[in-house]
Amino acid sequence: MMNSAGPYEVYAIKYATYQQRARRDNFISHDPHDTSPMPLDYFVWAVVGAQKTYIVDTGFAARVAERRGRVLIRTVTEALRTLNIDAGRIEDVIVTHLHYDHIGGFEQFPQARFMLQEREMRFATGPHMCSATMNQAFEADHIAGMVHRVFEGRVDFIDGTREVAPGLSVHLIGGHTLGLQVVRVATRRGWVVLASDASHFYDNMNQAAPFPIVHNVGDMIRGYETLRALAETPDHVVPGHDPLVLEAYPAPRDDLKGIVARLDADPSNAAK
Repeated sequence: MMNSAGPYEVYAIKYATYQQRARRDNFISHDPHDTSPMPLDYFVWAVVGAQKTYIVDTGFAARVAERRGRVLIRTVTEALRTLNIDAGRIEDVIVTHLHYDHIGGFEQFPQARFMLQEREMRFATGPHMCSATMNQAFEADHIAGMVHRVFEGRVDFIDGTREVAPGLSVHLIGGHTLGLQVVRVATRRGWVVLASDASHFYDNMNQAAPFPIVHNVGDMIRGYETLRALAETPDHVVPGHDPLVLEAYPAPRDDLKGIVARLDADPSNAAK
């Protein structure tokens, strides 16, 4: 039974893609000869309630897309506008972690406070960043920008699990980064979990085969069980970068097919 907040609507909105990724690149200990294509899609998520809309992650901007060889299809502001959401008026952004593709569009939310695990900021500003292996998915300018927002009083630090609002909570997972958090949302079909990079693809979780950008492999593997425990069923876990999300879930309107997936609707099992 849903609480007084009522069920939220939840949307995954595609803003960028990387088509050159091969299957062997997306798993630890995968067949190094498997060059079959397995592209990455990039999403931001909107959690829409009767009283308030929350955004999960902020994407990245054109400069970083060009340097990293990603195709920016639309800015995050443009992506949210497809659902008539004004990024400039959003008050609360949940940041799953501080990799470039999840925090790089923070400047597009001038009124927002950013909800972030304290240990993720510690991770992104501490000795791990002295290693090119560990810092490759971070951008120094993004981290510096978030430090400025700390001094502006616009970062809300979380330690572990917190109820953000009735029917909406964040849960520390770690694994991919030290402070990766996932988002649990009450919807009309039950508890949906936005996994972000706790599972890039359905296959990462389903095969217990971690993505190779990882801080702690053990925490990532245990995180798959946490995702299942938080969700109504395994079909209620939504991976962070899988193009199959747009096939599994319906678009809210015909003109948004291939752009927006409505995650509080029942998925098609045939797509996964």
